[in-house]
Amino acid sequence: MDEVSQRVLEYLTEVEEAAEDVLTTKQQIVDLDTKRNRNREALNALKHDVADSEKVKVCLGSMFIKFPKAKTREMIQKDQEQLDKKINDLRKGLKAKVNRLNEMQGKPELRGYSLSPLSTDEIRAINSLLKR
Repeated sequence: MDEVSQRVLEYLTEVEEAAEDVLTTKQQIVDLDTKRNRNREALNALKHDVADSEKVKVCLGSMFIKFPKAKTREMIQKDQEQLDKKINDLRKGLKAKVNRLNEMQGKPELRGYSLSPLSTDEIRAINSLLKR
């Protein structure tokens, strides 16, 4: 291959790897969100089905283990917090990956893509200003 063809091939390989990285991150977010929804369902089931003094069966890997209801709720809530953190970290990283991919392709940076939502304090401040 001549030098120009080699450079084009390298460029296309880099773009393909960056695109694959974006897709992989998106799939990880979807998978973690599915797990987070299952945990939410489990927490709701714990609220309604069993008395606080009873033990519940929890599936860990390929086996079921009986745990106290309070301990089970605590474990699931800790898992929820970890999942939320992982998902937020992946979403923040995804923005940088998408911007890098667009830069490699010569596209302009997405406008408004790196915006973050208002905090509750900011919303209260805006509402109080609007009510005046």
